[in-house]
Amino acid sequence: MIRSTAWPADARAVDVGRLTDTAGRPGAAPADRLAVARAVASTTPPLSAGTAGRAFVTLAAVAAVDVALARTVEPHLDALGILAQAGIDVPDGSSWGVFAAEGPGTRLTATPGSDGSVVLDGTKPWCSLASTLSHALVTAHRGDDRQLFAVDLRQDGVTTHDDAWVARGMPDVPSGPVDFDGVRAAPVGDPGWYLTRPGFAWGGIGVAACWWGGAVGLARVLRDHAAARPDAELLRVALGAVVADLADAEDALADAAARIDADSGASADDVDWALLAQVVRSRVRRAVDGVRTRVIGALGPAPLTSDAAVAARVADLELYVLQDHGDRDLARIGRMVLERGGVAW
Repeated sequence: MIRSTAWPADARAVDVGRLTDTAGRPGAAPADRLAVARAVASTTPPLSAGTAGRAFVTLAAVAAVDVALARTVEPHLDALGILAQAGIDVPDGSSWGVFAAEGPGTRLTATPGSDGSVVLDGTKPWCSLASTLSHALVTAHRGDDRQLFAVDLRQDGVTTHDDAWVARGMPDVPSGPVDFDGVRAAPVGDPGWYLTRPGFAWGGIGVAACWWGGAVGLARVLRDHAAARPDAELLRVALGAVVADLADAEDALADAAARIDADSGASADDVDWALLAQVVRSRVRRAVDGVRTRVIGALGPAPLTSDAAVAARVADLELYVLQDHGDRDLARIGRMVLERGGVAW
């Protein structure tokens, strides 16, 4: 699956064939996908300096088979990596999400409890699989800062709203809001730690690896159609463009993985991880959009109306890449460069 020479050595140790077989087995039920997430996590080390290549290729290999499965696996692996960085043990058999989004009209607040614990009150938007997960890492406002907390979602006071999720992409990965009413939680790191550590940016690149893998799976559909019609020149044109787009995205991910894996910790301040992560995400988003447009344009409506797997992949991928905010994130890159440099030219 991987071709770029920029990948660190550990990326080539990923057993893509085994992951492909594993990812191809689950049913659509969230519990089935969470079982795969736990199985993948059991053989994938937490994302850190030294494991980024392996983590990114693992996520991409899963997404190449099932985009919705990757959307389930990625936050579970991300949560385990965050907890490992914070030195917190993970309960056996637990399944995790990461709920860090903010939304207009919603706010989650953390206040000290009477026994020295922390209590969460309010609403958190965009909580994927909250009704199925056992635990989550959740950001909440604590004074002027945001802080990360570990929460057992099986407590009284946690109310999920799967019915609010009406998306056609990833319909079985509901990401509705969750209400918290006096829910006990445990701090993970100090206020501000979650958002300022290098691992926050690294995790964002992991999401982009899922986008790339999802586009690889879509490109395989085009390749099969082109192979079945060797005289169709337009299919070959589309396939050539898709190959180039995917290579660009892979190079961006591989270079980022190599930089992360080469980081000893002493040089962490020498890399603007936020800028690097946003550039990688924007490059991958641009490539994935190009692949999706080319494949749909070349194949026409037939696969989207008669092949459930292709139709689901297109809808899932189209929704997933909207975690990148397009022009707003390009403006963010421009703002960061103007404020603090970060490009050689």
